[in-house]
Amino acid sequence: MWDELKRLAASGAGTTIAERFDNDNRAAEFSLNAAGMLFDYSKTALDEQSRAALVQLAKDAGVETHRDAMFTGKPINATEERAVLHTALRNLDGGPVVVGDADVMPEVHETLERMEDLAREIRRGEVTDVVNIGIGGSDLGPAMAYLALKPYADGPRCHFVSNVDGADIADTLRGLDPKTTLFIVASKTFTTIETMTNARTARAWLDDRRVSHEGRFVALSSNKEKAAEWGIPENRVFGFADWVGGRYSMWGPIGLSLMVAIGPEAFRAFLRGGQEMDRHFTAAPLHQNMPVLLALVGIWNNQVLGHATRAVLPYDNRLARLPAYLQQLEMESNGKSVAMDGSPLQVDSGPIVWGEPGTNGQHAFYQLIHQGTRVVPCEFMVAAEGHEPDLAHHHDLLIANCLAQSEALMRGRTLEEAREICARQGFERDELERQARHRVFPGDRPSTTLVYPQLTPEVLGKIVALYEHRVFVEGAILDINSFDQWGVELGKELAKALEPMVTGEAGTDEKDGSTRQLVEFVRRFRD
Repeated sequence: MWDELKRLAASGAGTTIAERFDNDNRAAEFSLNAAGMLFDYSKTALDEQSRAALVQLAKDAGVETHRDAMFTGKPINATEERAVLHTALRNLDGGPVVVGDADVMPEVHETLERMEDLAREIRRGEVTDVVNIGIGGSDLGPAMAYLALKPYADGPRCHFVSNVDGADIADTLRGLDPKTTLFIVASKTFTTIETMTNARTARAWLDDRRVSHEGRFVALSSNKEKAAEWGIPENRVFGFADWVGGRYSMWGPIGLSLMVAIGPEAFRAFLRGGQEMDRHFTAAPLHQNMPVLLALVGIWNNQVLGHATRAVLPYDNRLARLPAYLQQLEMESNGKSVAMDGSPLQVDSGPIVWGEPGTNGQHAFYQLIHQGTRVVPCEFMVAAEGHEPDLAHHHDLLIANCLAQSEALMRGRTLEEAREICARQGFERDELERQARHRVFPGDRPSTTLVYPQLTPEVLGKIVALYEHRVFVEGAILDINSFDQWGVELGKELAKALEPMVTGEAGTDEKDGSTRQLVEFVRRFRD
């Protein structure tokens, strides 16, 4: 099927995206309304044949079978022999979900209710600031969602510390009152080196100010023993099963900081949005399935056409951290080089994901997207309505910019059009030609646009679940395990060995010349 897709891509290469709109129905035929959102993928090089071939590719890869296996608790994380059930965390009113012989839903509901009880207690109390200490999925998810849902944040202020660089926690703690600050330590094992280093610094900060630790810490961890050693009582420890991966975890205890900020009711709305997308994903046929179509567009642009990167461009300032969140979600999930059976992949794995909010990006990197030599597929998203009715003209301008960028990427500007512009500006002969060539836009650059009513907790839940399932579908098509992350292990192991070398407690003889030189420079500078 890959050869057939390459053939279709080659046969359609002579037709531009703009020319495909000679069909008046293209916009309707290459878009989808689902879960209250519009996904428009008409500004791509897909036609009916290539879309049908991609849908067949998904069928041949067993996407539907893999999807059903995930939702029913089968151990689809084959390298770690685990189920993948973050969807159970948002299964608010669905049926049982069985792992092994046990229904996991009673424990999921009990944990959610315990979280809600604590969140209400914190919101009623004297806590003014909550510091979430985590890294990776224990940080990126709640940090992204807290910023996204700021209009609903009527609880304590939330801060997020992740980097082991001391500047991160030092800058966060500066100005906080230790008597009204609560720390949430998010580490499944309660041994993550960056997280626990920052947690110990937080504890020392309280000690230096002679403030008791009692009531100042909550643990999001499955290691109750380690949490108990810290003096964190069991009723302030929230564990989660090994079938919840870090980058998929903010639907459960890792989302506690978000729940404290926006309240349990709004947090349940967030879960309900994710659940609605789950139901669409499991029920809709592949050719009318939003996560599947989003994934197939990605496969077409990356694996078929060879575009190595993807820009995520939310025209929503409160989604400023979404590109970073999706960067981890996709690149940690699908950044693999072997298939499920251990054999080398026959096609490239996931793309490089990056992005910034519009309109800021327009004055930064859009120059390369429009006129650079490499094609960067873009994913725009925008709300029909903002949260500031008295600034509605701002939002009108925002939407206009979003739609204009996707149109400009598709349409471009020809040399003849550029010549006419330069002639009106007074340029003549050779200088006119030179100036005109600088004003040519190649166009024919693909993009998709996701439009949603307003960025509410429910809508954010839908968007996050949409992208989770997109990553799953791409992984299933590529025949890789999207739910392990062995690529992060080697660096951790080497860092442990290097730390005593940096401090001077161990020699560097066993290291390569570059590493020795770098360590020795640091040590000489310190001396």
